[in-house]
Amino acid sequence: MHEPRRLLLKLFCLLVGIVLVAPTLVVVPIAFTSSRTFQFPPPGWSTQWFAELFSDPAWMDSFLLSLRVAGVVVVLATALGTAAAFALARGKGPWRPIVNGFILAPMIVPGVIIAIAIYYIFLRWHLTSTFTGFVLAHTILAIPPVVISVTASLESLDRRLERAAASLGAGPVVTFFQVTLPLIMPGMLTGALFAFLMSFDEAIISLFLAGPFSKTLPVQLYQSVTSSLTPTIAAASTLIIALSTTLLLICALFASRRTNNV
Repeated sequence: MHEPRRLLLKLFCLLVGIVLVAPTLVVVPIAFTSSRTFQFPPPGWSTQWFAELFSDPAWMDSFLLSLRVAGVVVVLATALGTAAAFALARGKGPWRPIVNGFILAPMIVPGVIIAIAIYYIFLRWHLTSTFTGFVLAHTILAIPPVVISVTASLESLDRRLERAAASLGAGPVVTFFQVTLPLIMPGMLTGALFAFLMSFDEAIISLFLAGPFSKTLPVQLYQSVTSSLTPTIAAASTLIIALSTTLLLICALFASRRTNNV
């Protein structure tokens, strides 16, 4: 009785996924078109737009800037988010819901409002159009998913293992690195991957902070759409889709392994 319902639920989820993803995947064949304009289906096939993408300094500079910013954001967001998750999971007192809401606010408040606030503050601090400005702004957005992921790992952690290590003479630092850290590592890695994706794909705040010589890949993509509509844009979009999909699959793998280990 339950099997037909599960099968129908899986088919429904698959249908919803196809409806949501199919419009996005249209850009993939356009990236391999032989035409100089957007045509679907493509009249022919060519990789010239990827060659143009990787040979254009503007595109490559924006791509490398996005990678550099996302790399630093992963380190900062994972460290700060893990520390915040420990404070929320192990702390006591009425302050926890308030702090938790404050940390998760970037996921709730509309992006445009956050972008305006960050731009106003960073403009006064002379951080617009700077690498440091991009890193700080993206870290604010990347901390919440790390906190959520690590908090879930901590809540499923058996505290008896930590007490057993302490009873055998291990100090707090040794217990953390030898017992706690390996057990919550899947949650940390999942949070880190989501932090990378949020930084690499972030467009609204980056658009406010970008300058003539400091553009992330989403900003370069947006400005290219408004100025010159060529299949190079589809090639860049395909690159983002491929990278994001790969990292999401890795996140799903970590989440599956964590579920099986619980």
